[in-house]
Amino acid sequence: MRIARVIGQVVVSKLHPDMVPGRLLLVRTANRRTLAGRDGGNDETLVLYDDMGARDGDQVGLVEGREATSPFQPRKVPVDAYNACILDRIDFKPILPVE
Repeated sequence: MRIARVIGQVVVSKLHPDMVPGRLLLVRTANRRTLAGRDGGNDETLVLYDDMGARDGDQVGLVEGREATSPFQPRKVPVDAYNACILDRIDFKPILPVE
């Protein structure tokens, strides 16, 4: 699981027929520096399938790859990242120094 912040929504005109109702969100993944409050995040932006109602600015836990398709089983859907949780708070205490 990785942590990311919601930065926007994706609007589609046609959705895969096996997708259950939900939304596609743009998220920016977090790294150690982000979690320590030292920068804005990785340069990586992903499209995330969300059925929990995450909003702009929310921090979410996401799963990727094969695990991202698990909630849709037995259907096969084209999802690369799935919102596993909406995080209320993150207490980050690094073991190693954050540069």
